Amino acid sequence: MRTLKVLDVMTRDVTTVREDTPYKEIVTKLVNSEVSGLPVLSPTGVVVGVVSEGDLLFNEGSAGKHERWHDVLHPSQAHKADGRVARDLMSQPAVTTQPNTPVRKAAALLARNGYKRLPVVDAVGRLLGIVSRRDVLGAFLRADHDIANEVKHEVLLRTMSIDPATVDVDVKDGVVTLSGRLERKSHVTVVESLTHAIDGVVDVVNELTFETDDESVRLVDPVDGTQLRDLW
Repeated sequence: MRTLKVLDVMTRDVTTVREDTPYKEIVTKLVNSEVSGLPVLSPTGVVVGVVSEGDLLFNEGSAGKHERWHDVLHPSQAHKADGRVARDLMSQPAVTTQPNTPVRKAAALLARNGYKRLPVVDAVGRLLGIVSRRDVLGAFLRADHDIANEVKHEVLLRTMSIDPATVDVDVKDGVVTLSGRLERKSHVTVVESLTHAIDGVVDVVNELTFETDDESVRLVDPVDGTQLRDLW
């Protein structure tokens, strides 16, 4: 099965700032690019942080701002109230991903941390692109018939050597319903797991049955009755 990777969905043309980019220039780039955050690059193109709208709000240019922010901010963030350039305002280290990361893992990272986008970097941290929530959600826009074909030909036939005619695969709005009868119980479990891993699958309804419960067949020591290993 081919797993959709960050490389397949990322945006390559990325607006960035340097560590010494001034506050107002950062704001201008954010507004013009219609994004909420920008990667901050070192002179060699390595991502050293991300500066976001939230970071910029610490310095709003009002009288008395320092006293207000320094009273309520954690010391690790208080310096942003005085920040004038990207290196003083950015959040670091940047949370990044790599081009060969599966889209599902990137989606989980975005959701777990509440981020809207992730810089995509190479092995040494140089920027290659950006992947956003919208990019990863695009993986779920696959047509139902494409998902059904992948279940039949990649999961059943190619991976499991199971005749696709023995399994009914129904896909509606990304939800896959599997029904039919397989030879082994262990096959039912594996087929469900592999189907879940297909890009575009929202959920799997497993109605498969089986001929043999091979998961409960064990080899037992004839002397003391202890389990030696699984038969399969």
